[in-house]
Amino acid sequence: MPVIQRFFACAIYINSREHNPPHFHIRTNDGREALVAISTLELLSSSVTRREIAEAISWAATNRELLMAKFEEYNP
Repeated sequence: MPVIQRFFACAIYINSREHNPPHFHIRTNDGREALVAISTLELLSSSVTRREIAEAISWAATNRELLMAKFEEYNP
């Protein structure tokens, strides 16, 4: 699972051979995870609070095009 961006408490990943809708994973340093829709930044599933991943969500809001390009690259 390639790392797209690292933060102090978590990292953003995108898997290959993923399902729709286009999404990314945020994994915290302690192994908990959230799945986030690229287009809406809606939490599709999560074992963390939005507050815990606020830095990653904020970054994703300004980098949606990059995230979508990476999703399409890994999931042709």
